[in-house]
Amino acid sequence: MHKALGSSSGSARKKKENKAGNRLLAVEMGKFMKPGKVVLDLSRRYSGCKAVIMKNIDDDTSNCRYSHALVAGIDRCPQKLTAAMGKKKVAKRSKIKSFVKAYNNNQLMSTRYSVDIPLDKTVVNKDVFRDPTLKCKARLEAKVKFEERYKTGKSKWFF
Repeated sequence: MHKALGSSSGSARKKKENKAGNRLLAVEMGKFMKPGKVVLDLSRRYSGCKAVIMKNIDDDTSNCRYSHALVAGIDRCPQKLTAAMGKKKVAKRSKIKSFVKAYNNNQLMSTRYSVDIPLDKTVVNKDVFRDPTLKCKARLEAKVKFEERYKTGKSKWFF
């Protein structure tokens, strides 16, 4: 019933037939879960938290048979600041708690926004879930980069 048009190299167009036997031309959707895209977590502990996609994995791997994404997100946002606060209080209230997780794409809601926060790919990668010390380093890397971006005043809507 589903036969691909053109070459077998993954053409985006496919022939379909409906119940009446009429031929329909279906086009697959483009990829929108890209690195740098801001997403909202919809499930479990970090439900409602904002996150940034670090790497999207669409193909099957040995341990995940579904498309998933490696994300770094904000668990606890910085608090509101006023002009009357001292330097110590401002420093304390400007702290961010971050998380690094792999999510099924069904558990993420994509937004129209993108952020270019340059996280080190050697620190934040798929291997962090095998070793707790690597995961701690990745979370610290994300925290430092998020706090850096917050202090520069760019992308205030993200925090």
